Amino acid sequence: MKKITIIALLLLGGIAHVEAQELDVNLQIRPRFEYRNGYKTLIPYGTESTSQISQRSRLNFNYKQEDLTVKLTLQNTRTWGDVIPTATKDQNGVAVFEAWAQYDFTKKWSARMGRQVLSYDNQRILGEQDWGTQAQSHDALTVSFHPENHQLDLGIAYNSDAENTFQTPYTVANYKAMQYAWYHTTFDKVGASLLLLNTGYEYANLQSKLLVDYKQTFGTYLTYKTDKIDTNLSAYGQTGKNANKQVSAWNAALNFGYNITNSFKAGLGYEFLSGKDSNDKSTVVKSFNPLFGTNHAFNGYMDYFYVGGGHLNNVGLQDAFLKLNYNVNKWQFALMPHVFLAAADVVTPLNEKMDSYLGTEIDATFGYNFKKDIVVSGGYSQMFGSKTMEFIKAPGDAGHTNNWAWLMISVNPRIFSWKK
Repeated sequence: MKKITIIALLLLGGIAHVEAQELDVNLQIRPRFEYRNGYKTLIPYGTESTSQISQRSRLNFNYKQEDLTVKLTLQNTRTWGDVIPTATKDQNGVAVFEAWAQYDFTKKWSARMGRQVLSYDNQRILGEQDWGTQAQSHDALTVSFHPENHQLDLGIAYNSDAENTFQTPYTVANYKAMQYAWYHTTFDKVGASLLLLNTGYEYANLQSKLLVDYKQTFGTYLTYKTDKIDTNLSAYGQTGKNANKQVSAWNAALNFGYNITNSFKAGLGYEFLSGKDSNDKSTVVKSFNPLFGTNHAFNGYMDYFYVGGGHLNNVGLQDAFLKLNYNVNKWQFALMPHVFLAAADVVTPLNEKMDSYLGTEIDATFGYNFKKDIVVSGGYSQMFGSKTMEFIKAPGDAGHTNNWAWLMISVNPRIFSWKK
């Protein structure tokens, strides 16, 4: 009895000295209806349109205890009807989207390990890809140094598809290893970032030996913001090797936005992603790859370029666009026309050079804050493709009406919050 009393007193004493703790649990239910009639590529002649509803369901646990922060995000992604409701097993299952622990050594130094989102700047090279139902995260170790007005992040990742005993081919369509450094600073109205990213992809040579070639992506992202002006400039290069092929590619973009009123903003921009002439027989990779960027946010919402690996190792892209945004009360409206051109020569098998104009896309979207935790959004897009677009997107038909529409409801309630 005496021992039990002593143990109880020790436990009570320990509880009395427990550090401050916080726990937040929130939920996301996000179904999205889509009508696809030329989405991602020109619809072939005689092909019918399609539609479906996809859904993301997420459960987020956020825990903090003094210098320790832990996050766990579970998610299920599905298309309505892909599993019979009475089935005993869900083929989609529940996946771990995020599972990381972060320790703050000091106010300026911290480290995070586990599955995490890597999102930087405008997410052109590293982003969450939140539009995608499954989104994107990485298994990595990151270290951050963040004194006032400065931040330096260092990250490493090394991937295997199982706990192997001997060398085994990495069959997952992903990098084998990755290292990066990202630095950001601000002064007055200017923000500046530098990114160095080294990605290694495994391949088998002619002797079936497994090798890893590394490709380097490096560049800068600059912003300038005032009460009226919001502009940014970015430039990136790519070099190194990919499957024993030399890489030499680049990307540059300029965006200028102006707040005409508190509710109305207008902007224009231009982006160039290098490509390779379609009759270029060299083995050099000249087409820029945005890698892990949130590509849906760039180059039109119909995802004709770079989303899901589309348009990679192709003739590149020039994108000139206009952005009009209007916000009133709980509503947000946007209109974004794009004019697309090839960045390299498009040449037919008969050695005939085609016009560089690919087409024009018009995107219109809306958002409505229905309630505190409920947002309704939707949009309509139409692609007016050219004969050149037909050639690179064969067997698509530019004469067909190519359009896409969507409607999404995002419900994000906080279901539990505790603080001690």
